[in-house]
Amino acid sequence: MGYADTVISGGRIFRGLHEGFAEALAIHGDRIVAVGTHAAVHAFAGPHTRHIDLAGRVAIPAFNDAHQHLLPLGLGLNHVNLRAEEVRTLDQLLSRIREAASRAPKGTWVLGRGYDHAELDIGRHPTADELTAAAPDHPVFITRTCGHMGVANAAAIAVAGLGHNTPDPEGGVIERSQGKLTGLLQERAMRLVRDHMPAPSDAALVDAIEAAGNHMLSLGFTSVMDANVGGSVGMAEVRAYHATLATGRLPVRTWVCLAGNPEGIADDAWNAGIRPMQGNDMLRFGAMKVFGDGSAGGLTAAFSEPYVQGGTGVFCFPTPTMHGLLAKYHEQGWQLAIHAIGDAAIEQVLSGMEAADTATQPAAGRRHRIEHCGFLSPSQLARMAARGIEPVPQPIFMYEFGDLYVTNLGPERSAAAYPMRDWLDAGQHPAASSDAPVSTPDPFRNIFTMITRKTSRGTVIGADQAISIAEAVHCYTYNGAYTQFAEDRKGRLLPGMLADITILSRDIFAATPEQILTTRADLVLRGGRIVHDRAV
Repeated sequence: MGYADTVISGGRIFRGLHEGFAEALAIHGDRIVAVGTHAAVHAFAGPHTRHIDLAGRVAIPAFNDAHQHLLPLGLGLNHVNLRAEEVRTLDQLLSRIREAASRAPKGTWVLGRGYDHAELDIGRHPTADELTAAAPDHPVFITRTCGHMGVANAAAIAVAGLGHNTPDPEGGVIERSQGKLTGLLQERAMRLVRDHMPAPSDAALVDAIEAAGNHMLSLGFTSVMDANVGGSVGMAEVRAYHATLATGRLPVRTWVCLAGNPEGIADDAWNAGIRPMQGNDMLRFGAMKVFGDGSAGGLTAAFSEPYVQGGTGVFCFPTPTMHGLLAKYHEQGWQLAIHAIGDAAIEQVLSGMEAADTATQPAAGRRHRIEHCGFLSPSQLARMAARGIEPVPQPIFMYEFGDLYVTNLGPERSAAAYPMRDWLDAGQHPAASSDAPVSTPDPFRNIFTMITRKTSRGTVIGADQAISIAEAVHCYTYNGAYTQFAEDRKGRLLPGMLADITILSRDIFAATPEQILTTRADLVLRGGRIVHDRAV
């Protein structure tokens, strides 16, 4: 081997949940070659070895966002930011739309992302009329933070050809009031407008992947899963990923989950020769996604018992259709990564996965996933564990939307939401993630939520589901790698593993929860190479 290229010491090295801490680590090429005591590791150092001094900080396996939308995150960087951290009133929202329209040529689209009607001063969604008054000469579409509903103005409604008598599409809702369209479109109804938006160019798609990937590096991530590739502009998204990789512009290791709904690209990708596990450690096609329901904050997640306001949510597909899709993709060899949040949707999806598990096509070892999996029963959890079906939750939802869950579902159901403690105790691998751009990809807010179960308002919801800091980091590193069949290469800091390492601005294992919120990623290595340095 020769001497190590890099030695890291001067603070604690978190090797993994079951391995604990070490004093130093050595890297050669793209792999870790030694982890242990200061003296043992420094024996690998030579005259040209680079030394990184932790100075009391901590090094951990680089974060892995096991469910986000990397390409939409990048595209959204150019959309109007309407997130609740910055936009709390209707006037602020409309002012941002008005300002964006003033800079855009007449007739071009104005797109906004991230508003939360529950956090606005009006306590409701904006209306088509209000958006039209702000931008009368532009089609406008703004998407709620959950990504499952949005509001169109009059120009966008006209471009889409919608009228008061347009029927609701399967799995979607067009809201009306007194025989008039309000502009609110839910679930699959959003495509009625989105299909008329101009598609981004191939170059813009590549730029978006690179920009979002660099942003993730700055937060301490070297791996992500893009959870619905092809869901917006079809196979152009697949081509963009291939081009980004070929030109060396892909910043993060990406597990690609293809859009498998009827309006997705599953058949096109298959006909183009894309197969499960195709690719390498930088870009691999592994999973297939189908939407089962909507969001609990938007009252469209499908529940067996009604919301406080009434109604039980929206199924995206009838059960025979859903089960047919699951059977098809299971038989093709894909990992199933199915969106289901409410217990009724989880039941539809889980029973479909169980039905697809046959003697000739066993589910064992396939690591099928239920994405989000927010509100499940103890019996559903046990059935998932029995078949090795993994939950891929977003604990950050409790931080950002937990108070709204209490409003919509009551305290009892909310306390049992996203049960990280129960999943770990059942021997499962809950892979923490952000669903960005739905929620912030900031890993430290997610860790804070996992260990405190506190919302952004300080409300503690389901304290019995809190986990330790070490367990939270495990869920954000090893478990993500496990769901991507890569636990033998990343997610822990052990000899032979990829040198994907994040050095934090403080030792979070000795920090208070509030200190974790202000922690940052100081240095990030991917394959032994520094890919982010906060000091530069």
